[in-house]
Amino acid sequence: MITVGLTGGIGSGKSEVARLLAAHGAVVVDADALAREAVAPGTPGLARVVAEFGPEVLAADGSLDRAALGRVVFGNATRLAALEAIVHPYVGRRSAELMDAAAPGSVVVYDVPLLVEKGLQDGYDVVVVVDAADDVRLHRLVDRRGMPEVDARARMATQASRDERLAVADEVVPNDAGLDALAQRVDELWTVLAARAGSG
Repeated sequence: MITVGLTGGIGSGKSEVARLLAAHGAVVVDADALAREAVAPGTPGLARVVAEFGPEVLAADGSLDRAALGRVVFGNATRLAALEAIVHPYVGRRSAELMDAAAPGSVVVYDVPLLVEKGLQDGYDVVVVVDAADDVRLHRLVDRRGMPEVDARARMATQASRDERLAVADEVVPNDAGLDALAQRVDELWTVLAARAGSG
């Protein structure tokens, strides 16, 4: 078994790479998905978020209003740390459970958006960085996701720089040239990862 830390800046196409790796047979652990599980309706996590941040972070249906919560914690390190103290222990437990359930010889891919920002690169056998130029990523966020440009630039500015991500990469997946080229590069990456998992 090998563990792979998969990261990339917002708009890089990291989620698509995770999907392609899963199609090859990787066990994908999605940190964002687990964070959403942690605060799903009816969970102790959501109750703790409401106790910490107030009922204004709830949507009308009782679920978490992620945009409202984002406005509270975005740019406020103290409030963000309070949220992370609620969410991160759950994510850690569930990640460990999923890894423990993986078969011998598995390629376990952790989809971790803030791998570089949190200094987590040493926790994985292989770090894979999905890379795209900043202007390409901005175009995707604005044109494909409909994000206002000022918001897209602000989100990008809070993340590690392209150079900082590339500096910790064991493998780089370029994603500037379209889905066919991306799929071919992921095929090549899978060959490398599967060989390492089988020999480990």
